[in-house]
Formats: sequence, structure tokens, C-alpha cells
Amino acid sequence: MAATALVTENFKFVSLFFKSKDVMIFNGLIALGTVASQTAYSVFAFNCPCSSGRNYRYGLAAIGVPALVLFLVGIMMNKSTWDVVSECRLRRCRKLSGAAGFALLGTIIGQAVVAPLTWVVISLLQGQAYTCALSEFVDPTTVEGFPSDKGSEVMAKLSCKGSVSEELQGFWAEIERVLKYESQLLGWLLVAGLSLAVFLMLCMKRCSSPLGYQQEDYWSQFRSQEKTLFQRTAAVHARLLAAENIKSFFGFVALDKDEKEQLAEHQSASPVCSTNWNRVTGVYLYREKNGLPLYSRLNKWATYSLENNVEAMDKEMELFS
Repeated sequence: MAATALVTENFKFVSLFFKSKDVMIFNGLIALGTVASQTAYSVFAFNCPCSSGRNYRYGLAAIGVPALVLFLVGIMMNKSTWDVVSECRLRRCRKLSGAAGFALLGTIIGQAVVAPLTWVVISLLQGQAYTCALSEFVDPTTVEGFPSDKGSEVMAKLSCKGSVSEELQGFWAEIERVLKYESQLLGWLLVAGLSLAVFLMLCMKRCSSPLGYQQEDYWSQFRSQEKTLFQRTAAVHARLLAAENIKSFFGFVALDKDEKEQLAEHQSASPVCSTNWNRVTGVYLYREKNGLPLYSRLNKWATYSLENNVEAMDKEMELFS
């Protein structure tokens, strides 16, 4: 019975591993920021070395290194990354099934690749890095009228004015046009492939989701509001607890007007035990209790706490974490 329930909950989690509008907006902002950064980089920082052997490495580095950095930053900024880390640290991931783990990693990687893929696409559409990297590999025999005795060293220098004779420099416009065509073609093919992949994943999500659109939208709003209120309340709680400790040490605490009002309103702040912190930390699978949805670990903790049923709560946390 427990195995059946676990499979059912994991299936629900797989079908709901996409968030809704908030993630789409956030990803859009990330993409716009990446476009602006890439444009600024191309204008102010990109400078092809015009040297055989160096062009290729520099061009690949100009595309790949920033994309890798953006990917790692995206991984680090994703809250789900640290949920997985906490899950492995607190519960050794022993109850996290392969399906749920795969879906969760999919959400982390899916959000983290937005910025690097945008960087790669814009780099290819602009064509500067690709042109620099591939210029030394252009076959001279494919360029009409180009001296066949000139090697890759000369081809690599063509993109820099003054590095070769004016006669050879005149061939650069045609070579550059061909290389930019190839670069932009790859860029548009990548855009088409990504668009198709996103479309298919959205279709899969809609077809397999056990929740209706309205409830998914509500769940997204609930997560957003819970996160905002939790962070705001945690900041006040930490301030009040710190004020109490400082007052006990110095005999007084220097507070501004708003902080004094908060202290007067809440009187005191009690420390939260580590057990409860651990109960609301980690990976969460969508769960229902008596037909009512539990939208988060905190929601589940509050529900069982109201029933004063700590043993059942720990069992649920252990089984469906």
C-alpha cells in the first residue's frame, strides 16, 4: 500500500515539476539580461587575436566559458539545488525515488540553462566568435581568386585590418559573409530546436498533470506568497531574538522606531528547534491529506501540528520527502 502511494505521489511530482507563470517571467528576465550582457561584451571586450591556433581557442572560449559560468550561477541561485543538498544531508536521499530525483534535477537544470543557451544563441547570431574561431580553417580553394599557396596563418589574420596586404584583405568580406551565414544558421537551428523542445515539454506537462490549470496557478501563487512571508517573518524573528540576546548582555539594545514597535508587538521571540527546521527543509513532493492538498513542507508541518500528531507527521515526512 505504501509503495503504491509512493508511486502515485512521484507521478504527481513528475507531472508538476514545471512551475507556472512566475518561472516563465523569471526566465524571460534572465534571457533579457543575458542578451544585454552579451551585446556589451561583444562591443567592448571581444577582440580576435588573429593568429593561427589562437583564433579557434579564443572563439570557443568566448562562447563556452561565459555560458559555463552562467550555468553554474544558475545552479547556485536555484533554491531547489539546496533543497536537494539538504535532503541528502538530512535524510541521505534514501526515500527520494529515481523518478522524483530525475524530475527535480530537470527543474534545476532546465532553469539553469536559460542564460547559457541565450548566450550561445546570441553569440551565434552575431557571428563574431564563430567567425574568429573558424577563419583559420577556411579552405583557400573555396574562395575564388584567392592564392592557393596561402595557409591557415594568413587566413587567421584576414579579420584584422593591416595584418595582411590590401590585395588579400579584399577577400575578407566574402569569407566573413560565408562564416556569418554558417554561424547564424546554427543559431536559428538551435532556436528552433529549443522552441520545439519547450513546446513538447509543456504539452507533456498539460497532458499528465493531475491538477487543473486554476489549481496549478493557485499553487504557484501559494509558493510565492509563502516564500515572501516566510523570509519577511524570519527576518523579524531573527532581529527580535538578536535584540533579546544583546539586551541581556549590555542591559539595553539600540533600536529604531519600527524595531521598537515590532518588539512591543511581539514581546519576545522563541528559538525554533532544529527538528522543526529540518521538517520544513528539503525536497517536497505534492501530497494530499483526506483529499485536501498540502502545498509545501511548511503546509504539511502546520497541518499535522494542528492535529498534535507528531508521530504521523514524522512518518509522512520520512516516506514522502
